[in-house]
Amino acid sequence: MSGRAKRAGFYFLTLVIVFFSLLPFLWFLDTSLKTQREVTATPPELFPSGSLHSYQSAIEQYNLLHYVKNSIIVAGATTLITLIISVFAGYALARLRIKYKGVIMGSLLLVSMFPQISIAGPVWKILQSFGWLNTYQGLILPYVTLTLPLGVWILTSFFKELPEELEKAARVDGCSHFQALFKIIVPLAAPGVFTAAILIFIYAWNEFFFALLIMTQQKYQTLPVGIALFQGQYTMPWGEIAAASTVATVPLVLLVFLFQKRIIRGLSAGAVKG
Repeated sequence: MSGRAKRAGFYFLTLVIVFFSLLPFLWFLDTSLKTQREVTATPPELFPSGSLHSYQSAIEQYNLLHYVKNSIIVAGATTLITLIISVFAGYALARLRIKYKGVIMGSLLLVSMFPQISIAGPVWKILQSFGWLNTYQGLILPYVTLTLPLGVWILTSFFKELPEELEKAARVDGCSHFQALFKIIVPLAAPGVFTAAILIFIYAWNEFFFALLIMTQQKYQTLPVGIALFQGQYTMPWGEIAAASTVATVPLVLLVFLFQKRIIRGLSAGAVKG
């Protein structure tokens, strides 16, 4: 088989995999643009009429923008707090001489593997004692705890790749450790910081279990919980659910497509030693 045929086969296989991966998204995008009659038609109609009724109904009847606002607040605050902590922790693990560094990294990895249901009870009790149930901070705190291992691992790998001579030169020029970190190291590690931010934001944006457990009042519920609680009087509002799901998914898809090179670089940091 020639090289050209192999490349053609590879591209074809890639397109098939991408198509089947995107099929659920394309299906509810298609559903969101149908009228109520088209949604319930038998047999199903493949091509929509392009109606925006489901989006209008999701906004006006089901308060979609309220859930979007809550998700932006929670995911944005989680990303910011986790990144700040991860920068300091990652820099310390990469540069400082710390005993049992391997144990610390292993413990972070172990914590990230805990099933959510196994820690749900203690988390709920702690938040109840703080009076943080049905509050933004009550959801942000568990999210920071769950996403911190990911941020620390990514940034530790990135900081290890940067030569220590850069910091030494900055110190000779009069920079303190904090100045060297934020003026030299963090800008150079921008791909890793950006990758960690994207992945943390995606997790906090999509998380459902703790959001459902902690946020029982509609005032504080996030987008995944809000969509799950969409209810019609006699039937499920599939058009509105599809429209809300599209609104929840499109920003994440665009982020990944726009910054895929940085994400790949951030995830592969430390994989190859040169």
